Amino acid sequence: MDTFSNLADGFAIALTWQNIGLALLGCFLGTIMGALPGLGPSNGVAILIPLAFTLGLAATPSLILLTSVYYGAMYGGRISSILLNIPGDEPAMMTCLDGYPMAQKGYAGEALSLSGIASFVGAFFATWGLIFLAPQLVKIALLFGPAEYFALFALAFMTLGGVSSTNQAKSAFAAALGLGLAMIGVDSQTGVPRFTFGEVHLYDGLDFLVAIVGLFALSEVFIFLENRHGKSDAKGKKLVIGRLTPPLSMLKACTPTMLRSSFVGFIAGVLPGAGASLGSFLSYSLEKRMVDKDKSFGTGDPRGVAAPEAGNNAAAGGALVPMLALGVPGSGTTAVLLAVLLSLNITPGPLLFANNPDVVWGLIAALFIANFMLLALNIPMVGLFTRLLLVPPRVLMPVVAMVSFVGIYGISGSSFDLLVMIGFGLMGWILRKFDVPLVPIILGTLLGNTMENNLRRAITIENGDWWTLIDSPLAIGLWIVAIIGFILPLIFGRKVKSGMQRRDEEGALTD
Repeated sequence: MDTFSNLADGFAIALTWQNIGLALLGCFLGTIMGALPGLGPSNGVAILIPLAFTLGLAATPSLILLTSVYYGAMYGGRISSILLNIPGDEPAMMTCLDGYPMAQKGYAGEALSLSGIASFVGAFFATWGLIFLAPQLVKIALLFGPAEYFALFALAFMTLGGVSSTNQAKSAFAAALGLGLAMIGVDSQTGVPRFTFGEVHLYDGLDFLVAIVGLFALSEVFIFLENRHGKSDAKGKKLVIGRLTPPLSMLKACTPTMLRSSFVGFIAGVLPGAGASLGSFLSYSLEKRMVDKDKSFGTGDPRGVAAPEAGNNAAAGGALVPMLALGVPGSGTTAVLLAVLLSLNITPGPLLFANNPDVVWGLIAALFIANFMLLALNIPMVGLFTRLLLVPPRVLMPVVAMVSFVGIYGISGSSFDLLVMIGFGLMGWILRKFDVPLVPIILGTLLGNTMENNLRRAITIENGDWWTLIDSPLAIGLWIVAIIGFILPLIFGRKVKSGMQRRDEEGALTD
């Protein structure tokens, strides 16, 4: 009963005019961010972080705005996948396989609405999963000592390369780079400046928000400047949306698919580092093996649209579980949200539910509200979001740059931070050219100091005995999961890559 009374308190916090308005704004902006190819949830949240801080929002309203953007972007990613065969973000990749063929057959409206309903089902069940699983995970996390926390952070680094990363070496390099950046500043134990090169501004270390906005938002602007064209495609003008509501027979046929995929996606999201890409891929693959008797998947089967959409949205909700309960992000976007919490002087982890219950339960209640808002927005406003695909990047990218600069300067008032942000933007641009993932860099910058402090504490307590890192069954279990999590993407990554190649080949044939 405590859970439901806490949830009722959360709704009392979330159901204020300010928070409802912020949830609506976040859902609308998030759907736009998700629909525009190349932006996606991580970029969308990173771009709007300065807005939340510039408005002077408190912790709960800030999180409500940014998590609504997160959920909205997960919804919006399907729009360009279905209409243009261009995934709005990585998790929407699998939606292209059946969504685009449906659109070509004249069922674009039905595919968009069905994907919106599947997204709702996945996110709805994932939010309930978050309610029941996170408090249980907190109880386990209270048993953690410094050695267990070090193993947990190692697990996050070893798995956050993600299922879509076909080169674990690049992910490892990115994580090492992030850990190196976290070392900048005054050592908390010895008081000795490290890697500051005499620059006073670096004594407090690098600001996570400056790093995030630079790596995600500004690097996108630099890529646009390099290519001088965007991914918006004039084919969107020729598409006929058609009927907007899917027939009841289609919904009935897809309901078991949505439920199964929601479960699979949620489990994938809870695993640190797996994220929505794995949820989408596993949901589609499992459903294809279970129900594709007549080999209709890949030719415009509605179940092939419902499965990845329910899976990736359930994974988005599942990724919040380890972030809130353990302080370890379950995906790239939750790594960005973790930075927001830390910037607001709120420490995610086992004590969050005890020390800041208003933040946790207000956020969970807002997720329910945002989910219903997204369902209400996405079906009648499909036409508007479709037209947004035709916005030329030469208009969009200057807006992204302006929001980034004004927002970061509004937060810190420091011109040095703007230079650091430009530096991170250039670094993100170069790394993306070499296909190096950016999320492990953010994770290293966020968790590097905490990881170092836990390592030092564990070794100090045992008088320099390094075996203490594998001295408890819990620590051993975490190390085993970490090693398995590092090896599995090497196997699954090839399958995802082959799926991407298949999608591109099919797109080339249909064009």
